[in-house]
Amino acid sequence: MRKTAVVTGASSGIGAATARRLAAEGFHVVAAARRRDRLDALVKTISEEVPGAGKVVPVTLDVTSQDSVDALAAALDSCHVLVNNAGGAVGLESVADADPADWQTMYDTNVLGLLRVTKALLPKLIESGAGHVVNITSLAAHAVYEGGAGYNAAKHAAFAVNEVMRLELVAEPVRVTEIAPGLVKTEEFSLVRFRGDNTRAEKPYEGVPEPLVAEDIADCIAWAVTRPAHVNIDRIDVQPRVQAAPHKLHREP
Repeated sequence: MRKTAVVTGASSGIGAATARRLAAEGFHVVAAARRRDRLDALVKTISEEVPGAGKVVPVTLDVTSQDSVDALAAALDSCHVLVNNAGGAVGLESVADADPADWQTMYDTNVLGLLRVTKALLPKLIESGAGHVVNITSLAAHAVYEGGAGYNAAKHAAFAVNEVMRLELVAEPVRVTEIAPGLVKTEEFSLVRFRGDNTRAEKPYEGVPEPLVAEDIADCIAWAVTRPAHVNIDRIDVQPRVQAAPHKLHREP
């Protein structure tokens, strides 16, 4: 029997790459996100391009809606792996200039969304006898930078939830892993952060010879969830070779 993996935020970027990679690893993948058209296209691509892939099922999901999360949980017969990937950053303003609405958006997705989905699927993860929760945070969860206070706060909170879960679930057959990426160039993360301003969205990657790509993070996730059930990978910090810290990058002229 194939194991079932649920991936949130699967319509693009790291989520889409993770759904594709886990399908290639033989998982039955539930690809969940708000944009159903993108999910349908992803499922079609995987079925056509990934030989021997596990079944991929698209599910419309809004992690900020309890009704949406409950519907996802009710539709699942089982769950072995949950990848909490839905989230993101909005804005790069200082604390003095911050819009509380932006912080609310980041907290709703990165923290409360993680809570809703994890809480809803935890009984199935325990019932599987070998469950695994993978929370995608960021280096921003462990080091701060100017302009990042809202995102730093949300990801620090996600890190704290991750650590507490490992303590609370130590007697249960559920592993808990944090993946904390550095600079990853995807098609949407920076564009969303800068509200569609493509010029500003490209600036974080200027002069960086080889930023990470979504497939690099999917590779880390796939490695962690395919370790033997008694092996827990607590945390993976992954960044491009030219990045020493969230605020320290080597850039070529």
